[in-house]
Amino acid sequence: MTRAPRTTDDVQRTGRRFLAVSAAGALNTANARKPFGRRGRVGTFTFFPGWLTSELPLHVIGWQALATAGFVKRGALRSKEGWLGLGLSAASWYALREVWKTSMQAGEVFDHALEEGLGDELDEGESPMAPHPEVELTRRRLVQGPLHNWRKGYVSGPSLSYGDAGRRNQLDIWKRPDLPLDAGAPVLLQVHGGGWVIGNKDQQAMPLMAHLADRGWVCVSINYRLSPRATWPDHIVDVKRAIAWVKANIADHGGDPDFVCITGGSAGGHLSSLAALSANEPEFQPGFEEADTSVRAAVPFYGVYDWTNRDGTGLASMEGMLARVVLKSKLADDRDRWEQASTMSWVGPDAPPFFVVHGTNDGLVPVEQARSFVAMLRAESKQPVAYAELPGAQHAFEVFDSPRTIYSSGAVHRFLEAVRVREGHTADTADTAEATR
Repeated sequence: MTRAPRTTDDVQRTGRRFLAVSAAGALNTANARKPFGRRGRVGTFTFFPGWLTSELPLHVIGWQALATAGFVKRGALRSKEGWLGLGLSAASWYALREVWKTSMQAGEVFDHALEEGLGDELDEGESPMAPHPEVELTRRRLVQGPLHNWRKGYVSGPSLSYGDAGRRNQLDIWKRPDLPLDAGAPVLLQVHGGGWVIGNKDQQAMPLMAHLADRGWVCVSINYRLSPRATWPDHIVDVKRAIAWVKANIADHGGDPDFVCITGGSAGGHLSSLAALSANEPEFQPGFEEADTSVRAAVPFYGVYDWTNRDGTGLASMEGMLARVVLKSKLADDRDRWEQASTMSWVGPDAPPFFVVHGTNDGLVPVEQARSFVAMLRAESKQPVAYAELPGAQHAFEVFDSPRTIYSSGAVHRFLEAVRVREGHTADTADTAEATR
Protein backbone atom coordinates (compact mmCIF):
# COMPACT_ATOMS: atom_id res chain seq x y z
CA MET A 1 0.00 0.00 0.00
CA THR A 2 1.45 3.36 -1.06
CA ARG A 3 1.43 6.12 1.57
CA ALA A 4 -0.30 9.30 0.43
CA PRO A 5 2.00 12.29 -0.11
CA ARG A 6 2.22 14.61 2.88
CA THR A 7 0.46 17.92 2.34
CA THR A 8 2.03 21.30 2.95
CA ASP A 9 -0.04 21.63 6.13
CA ASP A 10 1.24 18.26 7.37
CA VAL A 11 4.84 19.28 6.74
CA GLN A 12 4.44 22.62 8.50
CA ARG A 13 2.69 20.97 11.43
CA THR A 14 5.52 18.46 11.77
CA GLY A 15 8.09 21.25 11.54
CA ARG A 16 6.34 23.25 14.25
CA ARG A 17 6.18 20.22 16.52
CA PHE A 18 9.85 19.54 15.95
CA LEU A 19 10.66 23.16 16.73
CA ALA A 20 8.63 23.00 19.96
CA VAL A 21 10.31 19.77 21.06
CA SER A 22 13.75 21.15 20.19
CA ALA A 23 13.05 24.37 22.07
CA ALA A 24 11.99 22.40 25.15
CA GLY A 25 15.16 20.32 24.93
CA ALA A 26 17.30 23.43 24.58
CA LEU A 27 15.63 25.02 27.62
CA ASN A 28 16.25 21.87 29.62
CA THR A 29 19.91 21.91 28.60
CA ALA A 30 20.21 25.57 29.54
CA ASN A 31 18.70 24.77 32.94
CA ALA A 32 21.25 21.98 33.42
CA ARG A 33 24.15 24.33 32.66
CA LYS A 34 22.84 27.18 34.81
CA PRO A 35 19.71 26.36 36.86
CA PHE A 36 16.78 28.73 36.55
CA GLY A 37 15.87 30.43 39.84
CA ARG A 38 18.60 28.75 41.88
CA ARG A 39 18.03 30.99 44.93
CA GLY A 40 14.21 31.05 44.84
CA ARG A 41 11.12 28.84 44.76
CA VAL A 42 11.56 28.30 41.02
CA GLY A 43 14.66 26.27 41.77
CA THR A 44 12.53 23.62 43.48
CA PHE A 45 10.70 22.95 40.23
CA THR A 46 13.68 23.19 37.88
CA PHE A 47 15.81 20.91 40.06
CA PHE A 48 14.56 17.52 38.85
CA PRO A 49 15.04 17.94 35.08
CA GLY A 50 18.30 19.81 35.62
CA TRP A 51 19.57 17.10 37.96
CA LEU A 52 18.95 14.26 35.51
CA THR A 53 20.35 16.18 32.56
CA SER A 54 23.50 17.37 34.33
CA GLU A 55 24.37 13.82 35.43
CA LEU A 56 23.22 12.00 32.26
CA PRO A 57 24.08 14.40 29.41
CA LEU A 58 25.10 11.66 26.98
CA HIS A 59 21.84 9.83 27.60
CA VAL A 60 19.95 13.05 26.87
CA ILE A 61 21.88 13.55 23.64
CA GLY A 62 20.88 10.03 22.68
CA TRP A 63 17.15 10.46 23.14
CA GLN A 64 17.19 13.93 21.56
CA ALA A 65 18.99 12.46 18.54
CA LEU A 66 16.38 9.69 18.26
CA ALA A 67 13.57 12.24 18.44
CA THR A 68 15.29 14.35 15.79
CA ALA A 69 15.66 11.35 13.49
CA GLY A 70 11.96 10.62 13.86
CA PHE A 71 10.94 14.15 12.95
CA VAL A 72 13.35 14.26 10.01
CA LYS A 73 11.90 10.99 8.72
CA ARG A 74 8.46 12.56 8.83
CA GLY A 75 9.62 15.49 6.73
CA ALA A 76 10.30 18.14 9.36
CA LEU A 77 13.20 19.57 7.33
CA ARG A 78 10.88 20.42 4.47
CA SER A 79 9.81 23.46 6.49
CA LYS A 80 11.59 26.52 7.84
CA GLU A 81 10.45 25.65 11.37
CA GLY A 82 12.06 22.23 11.04
CA TRP A 83 15.44 23.73 10.17
CA LEU A 84 15.16 26.06 13.17
CA GLY A 85 14.42 23.03 15.32
CA LEU A 86 17.47 21.23 13.96
CA GLY A 87 19.62 24.25 14.77
CA LEU A 88 18.31 24.33 18.34
CA SER A 89 18.94 20.61 18.73
CA ALA A 90 22.50 20.94 17.44
CA ALA A 91 23.15 23.80 19.87
CA SER A 92 21.68 21.71 22.69
CA TRP A 93 23.95 18.77 21.85
CA TYR A 94 27.01 21.01 21.85
CA ALA A 95 26.01 22.43 25.24
CA LEU A 96 25.38 18.93 26.61
CA ARG A 97 28.87 17.99 25.49
CA GLU A 98 30.15 20.87 27.62
CA VAL A 99 28.04 19.61 30.54
CA TRP A 100 29.75 16.24 30.17
CA LYS A 101 33.21 17.82 30.04
CA THR A 102 32.42 19.80 33.20
CA SER A 103 31.35 16.64 35.02
CA MET A 104 34.65 15.01 34.11
CA GLN A 105 36.49 17.78 36.00
CA ALA A 106 35.27 16.26 39.27
CA GLY A 107 38.34 14.06 39.60
CA GLU A 108 40.69 17.04 39.64
CA VAL A 109 38.42 18.93 42.04
CA PHE A 110 38.40 16.04 44.50
CA ASP A 111 42.17 15.60 44.21
CA HIS A 112 42.71 19.27 45.03
CA ALA A 113 40.24 19.16 47.94
CA LEU A 114 41.96 16.18 49.52
CA GLU A 115 45.44 17.60 49.03
CA GLU A 116 44.36 20.88 50.60
CA GLY A 117 42.54 19.22 53.49
CA LEU A 118 44.93 16.37 54.29
CA GLY A 119 48.30 17.38 52.86
CA ASP A 120 51.00 14.78 53.46
CA GLU A 121 48.52 12.43 55.15
CA LEU A 122 46.74 11.75 51.86
CA ASP A 123 46.97 8.25 50.38
CA GLU A 124 48.80 6.76 53.34
CA GLY A 125 45.88 4.40 54.00
CA GLU A 126 45.26 1.02 52.43
CA SER A 127 41.94 -0.76 51.91
CA PRO A 128 41.31 -3.79 54.12
CA MET A 129 40.47 -5.83 50.99
CA ALA A 130 41.19 -5.53 47.28
CA PRO A 131 38.15 -4.51 45.19
CA HIS A 132 36.43 -6.73 42.69
CA PRO A 133 37.35 -5.53 39.17
CA GLU A 134 33.72 -5.19 38.04
CA VAL A 135 33.03 -2.25 40.35
CA GLU A 136 35.70 -0.06 38.79
CA LEU A 137 34.90 2.75 36.37
CA THR A 138 33.48 1.13 33.23
CA ARG A 139 31.44 2.24 30.25
CA ARG A 140 28.77 -0.25 31.22
CA ARG A 141 28.24 1.45 34.58
CA LEU A 142 27.89 4.84 32.94
CA VAL A 143 25.40 3.51 30.39
CA GLN A 144 23.32 1.80 33.06
CA GLY A 145 23.24 4.96 35.17
CA PRO A 146 20.24 4.79 37.53
CA LEU A 147 19.39 1.21 36.47
CA HIS A 148 22.33 -0.44 38.24
CA ASN A 149 21.31 -2.65 41.19
CA TRP A 150 23.89 -1.94 43.88
CA ARG A 151 22.21 -3.79 46.75
CA LYS A 152 22.64 -7.16 45.06
CA GLY A 153 25.81 -8.73 46.36
CA TYR A 154 26.21 -6.57 49.46
CA VAL A 155 22.89 -6.69 51.37
CA SER A 156 21.97 -10.31 51.94
CA GLY A 157 20.10 -10.41 55.23
CA PRO A 158 16.84 -8.82 56.39
CA SER A 159 16.60 -5.29 57.73
CA LEU A 160 17.50 -5.06 61.41
CA SER A 161 15.79 -3.02 64.11
CA TYR A 162 17.71 -0.47 66.15
CA GLY A 163 14.73 1.13 67.93
CA ASP A 164 11.02 0.82 68.65
CA ALA A 165 9.62 2.95 65.79
CA GLY A 166 8.94 0.01 63.48
CA ARG A 167 10.05 0.38 59.86
CA ARG A 168 11.40 3.87 60.52
CA ASN A 169 13.90 2.39 62.99
CA GLN A 170 15.35 -0.23 60.67
CA LEU A 171 18.78 -0.48 59.10
CA ASP A 172 20.58 -2.50 56.43
CA ILE A 173 24.15 -3.75 56.64
CA TRP A 174 26.26 -3.62 53.48
CA LYS A 175 29.34 -5.84 53.32
CA ARG A 176 31.09 -8.37 51.13
CA PRO A 177 29.84 -11.93 51.60
CA ASP A 178 33.41 -13.10 52.17
CA LEU A 179 34.16 -10.55 54.90
CA PRO A 180 35.21 -12.51 58.03
CA LEU A 181 33.01 -11.93 61.07
CA ASP A 182 36.13 -11.08 63.07
CA ALA A 183 37.51 -8.70 60.42
CA GLY A 184 37.22 -5.59 62.57
CA ALA A 185 36.43 -3.61 59.41
CA PRO A 186 35.95 0.17 59.45
CA VAL A 187 32.31 1.28 59.47
CA LEU A 188 30.40 4.00 57.61
CA LEU A 189 26.85 4.93 58.65
CA GLN A 190 24.67 6.47 55.90
CA VAL A 191 21.76 8.85 56.64
CA HIS A 192 19.33 9.40 53.77
CA GLY A 193 17.94 12.76 52.71
CA GLY A 194 14.45 13.88 51.71
CA GLY A 195 13.77 17.16 53.47
CA TRP A 196 13.11 15.42 56.81
CA VAL A 197 9.73 14.28 55.39
CA ILE A 198 10.43 11.57 52.79
CA GLY A 199 13.11 9.03 51.84
CA ASN A 200 14.38 5.69 53.04
CA LYS A 201 17.53 3.64 53.44
CA ASP A 202 17.13 1.89 50.07
CA GLN A 203 17.41 4.98 47.85
CA GLN A 204 20.62 6.94 48.34
CA ALA A 205 24.42 6.63 48.49
CA MET A 206 24.29 3.09 47.11
CA PRO A 207 27.28 3.55 44.77
CA LEU A 208 29.33 4.89 47.70
CA MET A 209 28.37 2.04 50.02
CA ALA A 210 29.08 -0.54 47.34
CA HIS A 211 32.46 1.09 46.65
CA LEU A 212 33.45 0.90 50.31
CA ALA A 213 31.93 -2.51 51.01
CA ASP A 214 33.85 -3.96 48.09
CA ARG A 215 37.05 -2.70 49.68
CA GLY A 216 36.41 -4.36 53.02
CA TRP A 217 34.30 -1.76 54.81
CA VAL A 218 31.00 -2.37 56.57
CA CYS A 219 28.32 0.19 55.70
CA VAL A 220 25.08 0.74 57.60
CA SER A 221 22.13 2.50 55.95
CA ILE A 222 19.37 3.66 58.29
CA ASN A 223 15.78 4.82 58.28
CA TYR A 224 14.65 7.40 60.82
CA ARG A 225 11.34 8.96 61.84
CA LEU A 226 9.99 11.54 59.39
CA SER A 227 7.81 14.61 59.72
CA PRO A 228 5.02 15.59 59.90
CA ARG A 229 4.41 12.58 62.14
CA ALA A 230 7.78 13.14 63.81
CA THR A 231 8.67 16.43 65.48
CA TRP A 232 12.19 17.72 65.96
CA PRO A 233 14.41 16.43 67.57
CA ASP A 234 13.01 12.94 66.81
CA HIS A 235 15.11 12.76 63.63
CA ILE A 236 18.49 13.34 65.27
CA VAL A 237 17.54 11.18 68.26
CA ASP A 238 17.07 8.27 65.86
CA VAL A 239 20.42 8.92 64.19
CA LYS A 240 22.09 8.92 67.60
CA ARG A 241 20.26 5.74 68.56
CA ALA A 242 21.50 4.11 65.35
CA ILE A 243 25.09 5.10 66.14
CA ALA A 244 24.72 3.59 69.60
CA TRP A 245 23.31 0.38 68.07
CA VAL A 246 26.21 0.16 65.64
CA LYS A 247 28.77 0.53 68.41
CA ALA A 248 27.04 -2.16 70.46
CA ASN A 249 26.40 -4.67 67.66
CA ILE A 250 28.54 -4.11 64.57
CA ALA A 251 31.34 -6.40 65.79
CA ASP A 252 28.92 -9.31 65.24
CA HIS A 253 28.83 -8.35 61.55
CA GLY A 254 32.56 -7.93 60.99
CA GLY A 255 32.79 -4.24 61.84
CA ASP A 256 34.99 -2.25 64.21
CA PRO A 257 32.84 -0.42 66.81
CA ASP A 258 35.78 1.84 67.58
CA PHE A 259 36.00 3.23 64.04
CA VAL A 260 32.59 4.48 62.95
CA CYS A 261 32.23 7.34 60.46
CA ILE A 262 29.06 9.00 59.20
CA THR A 263 27.77 10.41 55.92
CA GLY A 264 24.52 11.62 54.38
CA GLY A 265 23.08 13.90 51.75
CA SER A 266 20.76 16.92 51.97
CA ALA A 267 18.67 16.40 55.14
CA GLY A 268 21.01 13.48 55.75
CA GLY A 269 23.93 15.86 55.33
CA HIS A 270 22.38 18.02 58.04
CA LEU A 271 21.73 15.09 60.39
CA SER A 272 25.10 13.42 59.83
CA SER A 273 27.06 16.63 60.40
CA LEU A 274 24.96 17.53 63.44
CA ALA A 275 25.47 14.06 64.90
CA ALA A 276 29.22 14.35 64.36
CA LEU A 277 29.43 17.72 66.10
CA SER A 278 27.11 16.91 69.02
CA ALA A 279 28.77 13.71 70.22
CA ASN A 280 27.25 12.31 73.43
CA GLU A 281 24.92 15.31 73.83
CA PRO A 282 22.28 14.23 76.42
CA GLU A 283 19.45 16.31 74.94
CA PHE A 284 19.70 14.24 71.73
CA GLN A 285 19.95 10.93 73.62
CA PRO A 286 16.85 10.61 75.84
CA GLY A 287 16.92 7.27 77.61
CA PHE A 288 20.40 6.37 76.37
CA GLU A 289 22.41 9.30 77.67
CA GLU A 290 25.36 7.12 78.64
CA ALA A 291 25.82 5.62 75.16
CA ASP A 292 28.85 6.67 73.13
CA THR A 293 27.62 8.38 69.94
CA SER A 294 30.90 9.92 68.80
CA VAL A 295 32.16 9.29 65.26
CA ARG A 296 35.65 9.33 63.78
CA ALA A 297 34.86 11.43 60.70
CA ALA A 298 31.94 13.01 58.85
CA VAL A 299 31.32 13.34 55.11
CA PRO A 300 28.19 15.43 54.51
CA PHE A 301 26.97 15.93 50.93
CA TYR A 302 25.04 19.10 49.98
CA GLY A 303 23.77 19.48 53.54
CA VAL A 304 21.63 22.12 55.23
CA TYR A 305 23.86 23.47 57.97
CA ASP A 306 21.77 26.33 59.35
CA TRP A 307 18.02 26.51 59.96
CA THR A 308 18.13 30.12 61.18
CA ASN A 309 19.67 31.62 58.01
CA ARG A 310 22.04 33.59 60.21
CA ASP A 311 24.26 34.76 57.36
CA GLY A 312 21.71 34.87 54.53
CA THR A 313 23.04 31.79 52.76
CA GLY A 314 19.86 29.74 53.18
CA LEU A 315 16.55 29.76 51.35
CA ALA A 316 13.80 31.86 52.92
CA SER A 317 11.21 29.38 51.65
CA MET A 318 12.71 26.63 53.83
CA GLU A 319 11.88 28.46 57.05
CA GLY A 320 8.13 28.18 56.46
CA MET A 321 8.31 24.44 55.77
CA LEU A 322 10.43 23.79 58.84
CA ALA A 323 8.07 25.83 61.02
CA ARG A 324 4.91 24.10 59.77
CA VAL A 325 6.10 20.53 59.36
CA VAL A 326 9.33 19.75 61.22
CA LEU A 327 9.73 21.93 64.32
CA LYS A 328 6.07 23.03 64.45
CA SER A 329 7.09 26.36 65.92
CA LYS A 330 8.16 29.71 64.50
CA LEU A 331 11.77 30.89 64.55
CA ALA A 332 10.83 34.16 66.23
CA ASP A 333 8.99 32.33 69.03
CA ASP A 334 11.35 29.40 69.57
CA ARG A 335 14.82 30.53 68.54
CA ASP A 336 16.74 28.36 71.02
CA ARG A 337 15.22 25.21 69.56
CA TRP A 338 15.96 26.33 66.00
CA GLU A 339 19.55 27.06 67.02
CA GLN A 340 19.77 23.63 68.63
CA ALA A 341 18.80 22.08 65.29
CA SER A 342 21.37 24.07 63.31
CA THR A 343 24.69 22.35 62.65
CA MET A 344 26.54 25.68 62.62
CA SER A 345 25.60 26.20 66.27
CA TRP A 346 27.65 23.16 67.27
CA VAL A 347 30.93 23.92 65.47
CA GLY A 348 33.85 23.88 67.90
CA PRO A 349 37.41 22.70 68.51
CA ASP A 350 36.33 19.11 69.22
CA ALA A 351 34.89 18.51 65.74
CA PRO A 352 36.07 15.30 64.07
CA PRO A 353 37.67 15.37 60.60
CA PHE A 354 35.21 16.65 57.98
CA PHE A 355 34.96 16.24 54.23
CA VAL A 356 32.22 18.56 52.91
CA VAL A 357 30.94 18.13 49.34
CA HIS A 358 28.62 20.50 47.46
CA GLY A 359 27.80 21.46 43.87
CA THR A 360 27.85 24.98 42.44
CA ASN A 361 24.52 24.42 40.66
CA ASP A 362 22.60 23.15 43.68
CA GLY A 363 19.02 24.37 43.28
CA LEU A 364 17.74 23.22 46.68
CA VAL A 365 20.55 24.11 49.10
CA PRO A 366 22.70 27.09 48.06
CA VAL A 367 26.40 26.34 47.81
CA GLU A 368 27.08 29.54 49.75
CA GLN A 369 25.88 27.78 52.92
CA ALA A 370 28.47 25.04 52.48
CA ARG A 371 31.16 27.69 52.06
CA SER A 372 30.11 29.38 55.31
CA PHE A 373 30.03 26.07 57.17
CA VAL A 374 33.49 25.10 55.94
CA ALA A 375 34.88 28.50 56.90
CA MET A 376 33.50 28.04 60.43
CA LEU A 377 34.96 24.54 60.69
CA ARG A 378 38.38 25.66 59.51
CA ALA A 379 38.37 28.53 62.00
CA GLU A 380 37.37 26.37 64.99
CA SER A 381 38.28 22.72 64.43
CA LYS A 382 41.61 21.16 65.33
CA GLN A 383 41.05 18.37 62.80
CA PRO A 384 41.40 18.30 58.99
CA VAL A 385 38.63 19.91 56.96
CA ALA A 386 38.44 19.07 53.25
CA TYR A 387 35.99 20.79 50.93
CA ALA A 388 35.10 19.82 47.37
CA GLU A 389 32.96 22.30 45.42
CA LEU A 390 31.97 20.62 42.17
CA PRO A 391 31.39 22.87 39.15
CA GLY A 392 28.05 22.23 37.48
CA ALA A 393 26.83 19.70 40.05
CA GLN A 394 23.20 19.75 41.14
CA HIS A 395 21.67 18.56 44.39
CA ALA A 396 21.76 14.75 44.83
CA PHE A 397 24.34 14.39 42.06
CA GLU A 398 25.71 11.06 43.38
CA VAL A 399 22.49 9.07 43.79
CA PHE A 400 23.23 6.96 40.71
CA ASP A 401 26.26 6.25 38.56
CA SER A 402 27.80 9.20 36.73
CA PRO A 403 31.36 10.52 36.49
CA ARG A 404 30.84 12.69 39.58
CA THR A 405 29.44 9.73 41.50
CA ILE A 406 32.38 7.51 40.66
CA TYR A 407 34.95 10.18 41.47
CA SER A 408 33.19 11.11 44.72
CA SER A 409 33.11 7.50 45.92
CA GLY A 410 36.85 7.20 45.35
CA ALA A 411 37.54 10.50 47.07
CA VAL A 412 35.48 9.63 50.14
CA HIS A 413 37.30 6.31 50.39
CA ARG A 414 40.71 8.02 50.21
CA PHE A 415 39.68 10.55 52.86
CA LEU A 416 38.39 7.95 55.29
CA GLU A 417 41.43 5.70 54.83
CA ALA A 418 43.69 8.67 55.55
CA VAL A 419 41.73 9.31 58.75
CA ARG A 420 42.20 5.66 59.73
CA VAL A 421 45.96 6.02 59.35
CA ARG A 422 45.94 9.30 61.23
CA GLU A 423 44.17 7.71 64.18
CA GLY A 424 46.08 4.43 64.11
CA HIS A 425 43.17 2.20 63.11
CA THR A 426 44.65 0.47 60.06
CA ALA A 427 44.16 -3.27 59.95
CA ASP A 428 46.67 -5.86 58.79
CA THR A 429 45.68 -5.96 55.15
CA ALA A 430 47.65 -9.09 54.39
CA ASP A 431 46.00 -11.06 57.21
CA THR A 432 42.54 -9.87 56.18
CA ALA A 433 43.09 -10.82 52.56
CA GLU A 434 44.51 -14.22 53.57
CA ALA A 435 41.43 -14.92 55.69
CA THR A 436 39.16 -14.49 52.67
CA ARG A 437 40.93 -17.05 50.45
